[in-house]
Amino acid sequence: MKVAPILAALEAAGHRGVLVHTGQHYDRGMSGAFFRDLGLREPDYYLGVGSGTHAEQTARVMTGFEPVLTAEQPDWVVVVGDVNSTLACALVAAKLKQALGCRIAHVEAGLRSGDWRMPEEVNRVLTDRLSDLLLTPSRDALPNLLAEGIAADRIVFVGNVMIDTLVAHLPAATALDLPGRLGIVRGGYVVATLHRPSNVDDPATLRLILEAFAEVSRTFPVVLPLHPRTSRNLEAFGLAESARPLRMVEPLGYTEMLSLTEGAAVVLTDSGGLQEETTVLGVPCVTLREKTERPVTVTEGTNRLAPWPLTTGGVVASFREALAAGRIAPGARCPEGWDGQASERIVTALGATTSPDGQGIA
Repeated sequence: MKVAPILAALEAAGHRGVLVHTGQHYDRGMSGAFFRDLGLREPDYYLGVGSGTHAEQTARVMTGFEPVLTAEQPDWVVVVGDVNSTLACALVAAKLKQALGCRIAHVEAGLRSGDWRMPEEVNRVLTDRLSDLLLTPSRDALPNLLAEGIAADRIVFVGNVMIDTLVAHLPAATALDLPGRLGIVRGGYVVATLHRPSNVDDPATLRLILEAFAEVSRTFPVVLPLHPRTSRNLEAFGLAESARPLRMVEPLGYTEMLSLTEGAAVVLTDSGGLQEETTVLGVPCVTLREKTERPVTVTEGTNRLAPWPLTTGGVVASFREALAAGRIAPGARCPEGWDGQASERIVTALGATTSPDGQGIA
């Protein structure tokens, strides 16, 4: 969702973009659906790193990406977000930058949760330290980076590129009317998503969250698109019965998920992206995490954190508060720069400092 608008904006501006799919998100069904929905062309390189521990994934991405970087010798290596691939590619580029003359740009720089137990926090902080250009999605990222000693002239506010994709695909998502196809009424159901290891890899935690969702389902149907990790753990932990009151569906493509989210009364999630999307859509959101690296979705948006540590009662109470707050008009509480034009600002920032060799940006 972050790469598609950037690649389109690069190519519209006459630059050559080289698309590398590491394969960290290795479910081919989910990956293929997203590529189709987003109109992304086939990757120039597919590394196929697959599953594994954090160390294994990071090492495989580094091993696979190094020959790509050596062959292409781009002006910029653009990494997005906070996954293992983000840090791995930044590490390879940092070690080869003197030899190849490439630089590193991090999209979504400066987000911080302050929780070093999250692997994503490690990836975020280290990637920012390695990057030459830090492209921030919200104004609250700047003080985070300055406090870490990063020079102000390396930081550019561009806004949230995720919203570029949302704005572009919302008409198609609305026309799709996935709620209607599922036999549920717009504004009369809850969307839930779960995938973070802290929530789904511990049987007790997963059980209490499912119990909370089951309680919520007494008020509204709860639609749960099943992430492959969550699906496996439901079976492994013997929790399939606990999930029975929920309307479980297969993993959804981007447009389908946007259609479902846009029509929800409330979203219950541990996803970072859904915190942002619900803020723009005006849909109340409850985040099932202790902290969020996107606090602007709480201070300016429609998001709230469930009481921590999670309890069944706490999740249900947060749902009721969110439901009482109700939906608001889309964009009514939209942070600055969440306007659908972040990708153009990203390309402008890259082009403003690109090398003068006439090779453009790759």
